[in-house]
Amino acid sequence: MSWLQLTIIIARDHAEQTESTLEEAGALSVTLDDAADEPDDRRAEPIAGGIWEPAPATQPLWRRLRITALFADDDAGAAAAEAAAATLAEVALSPPTVANLEDRPWERVWMDTFAPTRFGQRLWVCPRGERPPQAQGADWQGVVLDLDPGLAFGTGHHPTTALCLTWLDSLRLTGKRVLDYGCGSGILAIAALKLGAAAALAVDHDPQALDATVDNAIGNGVLDRLTVARPEQVPATTADVVVANILAGPLMQLAPTLAQLAAPAAALGLSGLLAHQATRVADGYAPYFTMEPAATRDDWALLTGRRR
Repeated sequence: MSWLQLTIIIARDHAEQTESTLEEAGALSVTLDDAADEPDDRRAEPIAGGIWEPAPATQPLWRRLRITALFADDDAGAAAAEAAAATLAEVALSPPTVANLEDRPWERVWMDTFAPTRFGQRLWVCPRGERPPQAQGADWQGVVLDLDPGLAFGTGHHPTTALCLTWLDSLRLTGKRVLDYGCGSGILAIAALKLGAAAALAVDHDPQALDATVDNAIGNGVLDRLTVARPEQVPATTADVVVANILAGPLMQLAPTLAQLAAPAAALGLSGLLAHQATRVADGYAPYFTMEPAATRDDWALLTGRRR
């Protein structure tokens, strides 16, 4: 299977407009990352694996973003990609490109850079079968999530996933019901179960994501506490914790839906949005949730709140 990949470089201020244009054009996925593969703050220092960590008291901000969008590799997809490229040409810092993206053994590609990583105080996300060095100690109290994302990505390396995992680690999840809306590889739902949640519902419109979530749940021994569903299949139930790591546009549209699925006083965690989008998204949820100030990492944001 192959796709058409539209790539565009833009200034950060045009991110929201570009994201909306691509969604309206029918993009199957939209990914935002740093166009220069490094933070703007040149005081950042390299750490293991080529990842850049900001120096103390600094905050990296991306001035230029590389946005990639996937379209179906057919006549309709080609027309949609070309039309989106033409529409966005006026805000692009270089001419948008559309290219074929051939299928690859994605389940092996991510293994090249994926290593055991800690989020919060207890939670470790590890390639299946690997353990952090700290796990050798007799008094180690960590919780390990073994992950093999297959075609649906989500290892915790992206700032938004890292923010969500750290937030989940901070909650008292024992006995709680968790909703992971837009589950991808299932990393957030499975992390919640490993941290003590009684049950989790993982929702995604992509069948491959649901398949990857089931596989990862089996590998972590939590399938008996997990339910997967497409959005139209979500049961009429409520959750004590609601987390959604998707894009700002869908988050805004989902506010009434997620509010309806949240139990009274339920904890809410929203990510997948840039820091400058946080206020607008928080305002959309304010009628239903008491919202807290956004937490940020590398210019990405996590919004948290409580159901009214």
